[in-house]
Amino acid sequence: MNKPVELIIFDWDGTLFDSVGQIVASLLFAAQQFAQPLAADAAKSIIGLGLPEVAQRLFPQVPELHTEILQCYAEHYVANSKGDVWFDGVADMLNGLREAGLQLAVATGKSRKGLDRVLAQTQSQALFVATRAASETKSKPDPLMLEEILAETGVSAERAIMVGDTSYDLEMARTIAMPRIGVSYGVHTPETLRQYQPLAIADDVPSLQQHLLQYVDLKQVI
Repeated sequence: MNKPVELIIFDWDGTLFDSVGQIVASLLFAAQQFAQPLAADAAKSIIGLGLPEVAQRLFPQVPELHTEILQCYAEHYVANSKGDVWFDGVADMLNGLREAGLQLAVATGKSRKGLDRVLAQTQSQALFVATRAASETKSKPDPLMLEEILAETGVSAERAIMVGDTSYDLEMARTIAMPRIGVSYGVHTPETLRQYQPLAIADDVPSLQQHLLQYVDLKQVI
């Protein structure tokens, strides 16, 4: 059954924000400080999870060091990420979607402190009707953050679209039968994203905007 689209929920890192490289660099730095082995591919693969889940995945052998490693990571990231910005075209896309009558939201693996910092950095607080960070709810791929956004906005899952660059984003949307669109310019490959039956996979921001406006214009999601 076709439903009009009312709400677009975006992941942040690797979907809206060009920050993947700095996240990986900061994770590698933190691992090095505590003499823990870590490959760049492994660090990249966990982007999108909450920080406790990141530590459990990457450093299972030293649970006693998780708090210190994460603190080191966070300090390095904040000190070195001042150049992180939205991907080209994101600001125009978000404003265009708002003008088309869509509600916009964010569901991210960041902490609330980290999300508030980048929302202020991009002066984008007013663009989003709801935001959820992993530190205040369950980490992806659990769908709780999506369910909380839907409850806050009063929109049903079939009238929303989740947009993300990782399997975690698409898996949590699929769990609650929410339509979803993947982006291939972030973390996970198109082959990985296709496993979660997205409506489309966008190779860049302009093509993502075209996909989203298609559903706005047609007022339907398949």
